[in-house]
Amino acid sequence: MHYQQVVITVSQEQVDRLSDALIENGALSTAIEDANAGNENEQPIFGEPNMPAEQVWQQSNIVALFDENADIEAIVSAAARDCAFPMPQYYLETIPEQDWVRLTQSQFDPIQISSRLWITPSWHQQPADTDIINLQLDPGLAFGTGSHPTTHLCLQWLDKNIRGGETLLDYGCGSGILTIAALKLGCGRACGVDIDSQALRASEDNALQNHVHAEFYLPDDLPPEQQFDIVVANILANPLRLLAQMLAERTRTGGQIVLSGILAEQTEELSEIYQQWFDLNSPRTLEGWVCITGRKRA
Repeated sequence: MHYQQVVITVSQEQVDRLSDALIENGALSTAIEDANAGNENEQPIFGEPNMPAEQVWQQSNIVALFDENADIEAIVSAAARDCAFPMPQYYLETIPEQDWVRLTQSQFDPIQISSRLWITPSWHQQPADTDIINLQLDPGLAFGTGSHPTTHLCLQWLDKNIRGGETLLDYGCGSGILTIAALKLGCGRACGVDIDSQALRASEDNALQNHVHAEFYLPDDLPPEQQFDIVVANILANPLRLLAQMLAERTRTGGQIVLSGILAEQTEELSEIYQQWFDLNSPRTLEGWVCITGRKRA
């Protein structure tokens, strides 16, 4: 059995109603994505403290899945009619039936971050070398399996710079990968923060799987006025702009900050913002993504 996948780009006023209408007219599932994901117009996930409270992206892609016999033209037309919207343009592709578990597993091989740091899914044999520091991490509901360049950049920095005993804040922790890596590399205490409660649950499960004790919080639950030796934020440029003062305040004097999720063309602007509090190092780049680091001035 094959499936049909439809992608429709809509405005923020249309996205919820049309998504619901597609389900009511026969869609097996729908997902909503930022239509500008991966470019300079990408919007931050709503709900961050001190950030505008948008409920949806200004332009969204509705990704709807249908069985192979569904009349897509008729369903999209009926859904639009139910919402009193004009007939939208859409992109259609066929998704073949597959063993989705095996397919997913085949896409996640062990990842070498450095000479000693690896990320290994649970279905692969763990490295036998006793000098290897291995993060056991499976793909799941939360973002962050170590395959993205921004995660690589942050992990490489942690591997080179953690000396042992530091405190660390991972803001926007996703799967908890940076929090867990920090503890395995020698941090004395590491806290992860995310706005998504599912991400926190995934992070807690991953920490348990890796036999480390990490703390995970929603933003408002992080103990106030607490400062850290290292603050890592691997998110996106927009929230990094808006959260700059808060992240600086969470970094102790003399402490270090690690920022990623930044496109190369956004480096100068973000650097100018964070130079208010930090002496910055030369940025590191990987596949068009940038990691900015620095030390907080007295």
